[in-house]
Amino acid sequence: MRTFVVRQISTMIVVVVMFGAAATGVPPYWPSFRGPQARGFIEGAHVPTTWNVEKNENVQWKTPIPGLAHSSPVIWDERVFVTSAVSEETDPYLRVGLYGESPDHPEQFIHEFKLYCLDRATGKIVWEKTAHQGIPQVKRHIKSTHANSTPATDGGHVVAFFGSEGLYCYDMDGKLLWKQDLGYLDAGAFNAPEIQWGFGNSPIIHKDRVIVACDVNNQSFLAAFDLKTGKRIWYTPRDEVPTWATPTIHVGKNRTQVIVNGYKHIGGFDFETGEAIWRMHGGGDVPVPTPVVAHGLVFITNAHGRLSPIYAIRLGAIGDISLADDKTSNAHIAWSRLRRGAYMPTPIVVGDYLYLGNDRGILTCYTATTGEQKYRTRISKDRSGAYSASPIAADGKLFFTTEEGAVHVVKIGPEFELLATNQLNEICMATPAVADGMLVFRTHHHVVAVADTGGKN
Repeated sequence: MRTFVVRQISTMIVVVVMFGAAATGVPPYWPSFRGPQARGFIEGAHVPTTWNVEKNENVQWKTPIPGLAHSSPVIWDERVFVTSAVSEETDPYLRVGLYGESPDHPEQFIHEFKLYCLDRATGKIVWEKTAHQGIPQVKRHIKSTHANSTPATDGGHVVAFFGSEGLYCYDMDGKLLWKQDLGYLDAGAFNAPEIQWGFGNSPIIHKDRVIVACDVNNQSFLAAFDLKTGKRIWYTPRDEVPTWATPTIHVGKNRTQVIVNGYKHIGGFDFETGEAIWRMHGGGDVPVPTPVVAHGLVFITNAHGRLSPIYAIRLGAIGDISLADDKTSNAHIAWSRLRRGAYMPTPIVVGDYLYLGNDRGILTCYTATTGEQKYRTRISKDRSGAYSASPIAADGKLFFTTEEGAVHVVKIGPEFELLATNQLNEICMATPAVADGMLVFRTHHHVVAVADTGGKN
């Protein structure tokens, strides 16, 4: 059993629980948002069903990180990376829950946009780097932060994206290799420019490239940069309103696609050239969930406005595949539902089933290939909590985290069974990470990692 460590840096803390690689045989890496290929799970990881942060049961370490961020942790071998926006505010204002107002939080003072590297075994901060220092170019919503984008790593590089404050690439020892100014990225409401929500798309690394999707009000685009030099390889303009959905890479037999969510343009792009392969329209006007690939299908969901669809799109799609007004399928779309899509959380496919949990805590299970509904129920009977974090899966279990920090553990399968509910005792907006028997949660003031330690540390 490893030691419990607490290091007070400011008001934010990171908590981790884990046990050794020899016990699981699972490679300890979770390289970007939602892990490998954005699947949300790693095969074979053994993680506990219950833990208690307050009593330090199944908690390995707890490390404070200053500032405010909704970015998720990423993991490679013995290192954990997180970003944050640190300012003179000791406890920046944050309001969670389900509400309709869209106020922003004025912050006309200097922020430090930071990348932190932590030791995965002890939680000790190995290094921290300030990527940029200055007054944020855009405002943030009171439910948002200036560090929403999850970093990405390939074990040799770490890429951090801070929207209008730039794209930065470091080596594993914290040396800055390159940076790119991508301009003013206004990801506010397309139909109410006075409303600022904050940038949220995360970078992804594939082979020798960094892919970023920047759907904003001023000029939306998809771009690829050389991982070693930062030189732009291709740039594809998009006729699209702001989105907050990280792209997904799919490597097929004949081509590799960059798959993006959208309102006006859901589609796949050629990884080598950036050229569009397929496209469709028809969805919610605030796309947030990341595309998910399984069973030869791309699962797209979004919500807000007139529609909240779920689409199951065949990977061989080409051209304009948009559905006719009275259809729910065509040659390229295996099945769809025009309602019941998710506004915030990305769905997850484990085995034969697609699990889609919405921001109000309603979980629906479908047979992934056919769209047959197996169950639809509230995750929590007390109907409390909103959900922004996306679910992850490990060890036959699904983990759904409320904004208030309750983690509901649900058994994987075609029948609903709630196994446990664990409290993080803090706001949690970020999607967790899994690696080497360890769950890592990023909360308001902590990153919490949970694993089977056999009791208290």
